[in-house]
Amino acid sequence: MDSPSLSPSVEDYLKAVYALNEGGGPAGTNELARVLAVRPGSVSGMIRRLAEDGLLRHEPYRGVRLTKEGSREALKILRRHRIIESFLVQRLGYDWDDVHAEAERLEHAASERLIEAMAEALGHPSTDPHGAPIPTRAGRIDPTPVSRLDQVASGSRFTVRSVADEDPGRLRYLKSVGLVPGARAVVRKGGGEEGAVTVTVEGGSDPVKVKRKVARRVTVSEA
Repeated sequence: MDSPSLSPSVEDYLKAVYALNEGGGPAGTNELARVLAVRPGSVSGMIRRLAEDGLLRHEPYRGVRLTKEGSREALKILRRHRIIESFLVQRLGYDWDDVHAEAERLEHAASERLIEAMAEALGHPSTDPHGAPIPTRAGRIDPTPVSRLDQVASGSRFTVRSVADEDPGRLRYLKSVGLVPGARAVVRKGGGEEGAVTVTVEGGSDPVKVKRKVARRVTVSEA
């Protein structure tokens, strides 16, 4: 079987830069250090290495962005991660709050042959259990207009598209109040800059207050 050519640490860096670049700006050294739980000095050294390898482009005093090659590699990693999560949930009975750490470990070892066999067995899903889009084998993600839940105005109806998968406790909470991918709801009171967002989920009875830091990790679209 073939195996990934990049080291696990390089794959983690590329995936982290991709996630930070999704916000539209470059990824800063301190942001990467926080996300990867490493020292800023270690980040600086890896950035130089990845820039020399043509995977990153450094913007002085601002941060880094992925090159075309770096983005292609990052999307391969995301594809492996999200297909593994999907397989664990759909075929092995894992709960959606119990797959992220497992997929983090397995994504570095899984061959492309194994990943494609998993995708075939699952019927080539377009999203993972948390609603995140799965990149195609060619390394593409179709852009979908979404907003964060904390940005939705009072009175607006929305559909949950995805939730961040790295915090099991947050996932259990969101499931308990019905804010899962595909759920429809209405914002009763927007959170503004600091407050909680109050929502009513379709099929539910009582309004739910969602802390702003949680609402920031939920993407939605207009219902």
